[in-house]
Amino acid sequence: MRKKLSKDFYTRPAAAVAKELLGKYLVVNGVAGKIIETEAYTGSKDRASHAFGGKITERNRIMYSEGGRVYIYFIYGMYWQLNVTAGGAGDSECVLIRGIDAKGEDVKKTNGPGKLSRFLNLDKSFYGEDLTQSPRIWIENSNDAGKMPIMAGPRVGVGYAGPYWSKRKLRFYFKNYANRLPKT
Repeated sequence: MRKKLSKDFYTRPAAAVAKELLGKYLVVNGVAGKIIETEAYTGSKDRASHAFGGKITERNRIMYSEGGRVYIYFIYGMYWQLNVTAGGAGDSECVLIRGIDAKGEDVKKTNGPGKLSRFLNLDKSFYGEDLTQSPRIWIENSNDAGKMPIMAGPRVGVGYAGPYWSKRKLRFYFKNYANRLPKT
């Protein structure tokens, strides 16, 4: 039986959390899917992060909480983006969940952060949920983790952050799914 991840899992650097989320199961209102792609955002020095420069807004305020909270926001006027906070209180790190494999579903329905959120009916009501306590959203440990080779590459769509931050290998995914994931 799979168990919810503990607070200790999330209160580490975002890059470690992002990589180790692969193979774990995201559960939302009883629908579960294996996490197959993530991206790390490493806090206030990361030019691609919503917390760059220590900025705090109504939208990103939850990023400054202790790891294990849901940071969800609306983008392009049509997509919700599911993130998990990482690190300690004040670190402003998070992990974007980019894709899941939901058994019985075509991965193309869940292989991007907008499609994933649409598939799972995620919206602003999930903002701030504690993944270790919530009855409607959590992440479970799994024996699937570590069974497939993991790839690392640059994050998607962050060219505005400059060459250093846009080329850092902070996107993680299973090699077996590479041909079914959106291209960078």
